[in-house]
Amino acid sequence: MIQFFLIFPIFFMPVFAEQIPDYEKPYAPIFTDKPVYSWTDKVKITILAPSWNTDRHLIDSIGDDQHNPIKISTSKHHLEPYRFTETGVNTGIFAAEVTLTGFSHDADGDGDVDTVPRTFGTGPTSGFLEIEPDSSLTISFEFADGVIVTESVPILWNIGNAQFSENNYLLDKPALVRVIDPDLNLNPEALDQITIDVSSDSDAAGIEITAIETSESSGVFVATITFTQNQSSSGNRLLALPGDEIFAKYNDYTLPKPYSTSDNLEIITLAKVSSFVPYLERIVNSPIILSDSLGNPLNSIEKNNRFQIVGSITNEQNFDQKFVYLIQIKDQFDSVISISWITGELTGLQNLDVSQSWLPKNSGTFFIETYVWNSISEQIPLSSPNELYIIVN
Repeated sequence: MIQFFLIFPIFFMPVFAEQIPDYEKPYAPIFTDKPVYSWTDKVKITILAPSWNTDRHLIDSIGDDQHNPIKISTSKHHLEPYRFTETGVNTGIFAAEVTLTGFSHDADGDGDVDTVPRTFGTGPTSGFLEIEPDSSLTISFEFADGVIVTESVPILWNIGNAQFSENNYLLDKPALVRVIDPDLNLNPEALDQITIDVSSDSDAAGIEITAIETSESSGVFVATITFTQNQSSSGNRLLALPGDEIFAKYNDYTLPKPYSTSDNLEIITLAKVSSFVPYLERIVNSPIILSDSLGNPLNSIEKNNRFQIVGSITNEQNFDQKFVYLIQIKDQFDSVISISWITGELTGLQNLDVSQSWLPKNSGTFFIETYVWNSISEQIPLSSPNELYIIVN
C-alpha cells in the first residue's frame, strides 16, 4: 500500500529574550553635562545602563520605583525616586534633568531675594532641587539590592568677569560691554537681565544700562552703548570725549570661598575712546603775527622793545577739547631762549586768539615756533606746528 504524507512547511519565528540586569557585574556609569554647576543651573544627567534595556521595542524607564530607585540629592534635600527615560528605543541610555533652585539670597544687591528655593518632582524633566551654599549634587542608582552606583559633582559660585569687546573705540562707533557670570543665570529657561554702571572721564556719574543674557542658560550678558560729545548722558548714550577712558562696573554678590555669602566684589573693566578725526586735524593752528601793545602790526622789531606774539586756534570738532598752546623762541644757533604756554579748553567749533609778549634783549635772527598739544604731560599734537623767522634790530 502506498502511503502519502502531507508535508507542511515549518517556519521558525524569531524569539527575543528580554534582558535583565546583571546583578553580578553591575554596569551603570552616571554622567553629567558639566563637571561643576552653579547654584541655579539645569543639570542634565545620563546613565548608561544596557542591562536595564528590558524591552527592545519600547522606551524603558528606570529609577522610579522603591526597589531600584534613583536618588538626586544635596546634603539636606533630595528627590527620590526619580524617573529616567531611555533616550530612544533599544539604546540602553537613560536621561533626566533637574533644575537647581539655589537658596534664599540677594544676588544683585538690591535688597530683594532673587531665588525661589524649592524641591519637588519625579522626573524625568520635572524636578526642582534646593541646594545649600558650597554643596554638591549626588546621583545614586540602586542597581540591585545593596548595589548602588553613585556620581557627585560640586555646586560652586564663581567670580564674575566684565569686559569691553575692544580695547579702543572710535567715538562714532557703538561699544559692546559683556559680563560673564554663571551665577546670574537665575532662570535657565529664560533670558535673565542685569544692570551695569558705565561711566567716562568726562562723565564720572555715567549711566546705568541693562545687559541681557545671550541665551537661556549662557550666563553671559551683553549691552551696547553709544557715545555723544555734545549732549548729556542718557539711556544707553554716554558722554565721552576723545582720549577718555570708559568704565563698566557691576557688583558680584555670589562669590566662592574664601568669601562669605554676605561679601561682594566690584568687578570693573575699562577701554579708551578716540575720535575718528586724526589728532593733527582736530585743531587749526593759524600763522602767527607780531603786534605792538595796541594790536597794530609791526614792520620791524627793535631790541629792548616788548611786542606781542599773536596766534589763533580753531576747534573744528563739535565737541570740547582741552589744549596747550606753547610758544618757543630759538636763536640762530638753535638754542631755546624763551618758552611759555597757555592752557585752556575750546568748545565745539570755537575760535580763540592767544598771545604772549616777548622782550628781546639782543639783536639777531630768531625763530618763533608755536605748538598745540592736548596736555603738557602727554604732548599729543592736535595740529601741525607753525614757525616764523624774524630779525631783531
